[in-house]
Amino acid sequence: MNRPFVLAASCAAALSLIAGAAFAQTTSAPKHHARTTTKAAPKGATISADSVETINAAQLEIAGRVLTGTAHCEMNQQVDVHPIDGRPGFFKVGFKNASYTMVPQETTTGAVRLEDKKAGVIWIQIPAKSMLLNSKVGQRMVDSCTQSQQRAGV
Repeated sequence: MNRPFVLAASCAAALSLIAGAAFAQTTSAPKHHARTTTKAAPKGATISADSVETINAAQLEIAGRVLTGTAHCEMNQQVDVHPIDGRPGFFKVGFKNASYTMVPQETTTGAVRLEDKKAGVIWIQIPAKSMLLNSKVGQRMVDSCTQSQQRAGV
């Protein structure tokens, strides 16, 4: 009768250690909120860290297919997608209190994919819905997002 109790207690202790380590890893990891940062340049000029990325003609073509505006998502959440003035092909994607600067990426499937490589966040748009993914964690941040054009198509 003691053996099952000892076995159960040791399993519970092992699970507690694993859960504690996983919790410590997730809580100690820095949270990424994509913001435009500036680095000091000579003579007082500032350069935006995300302005270094250039986009090609294929990415500009994809940018023309990006649905912009507010997407209504599951659990009464929303994602705002807007082009950045003066920067063709660049988009500002806002979700909750975070804002991400994204550029189109080519795909083999034809889906529209916007990505903020620094933050590890991806906006995928297919004809029926869109979703926001965190590639660093490997999770969906929000799913079943639809904009008016997508709702009309379905």
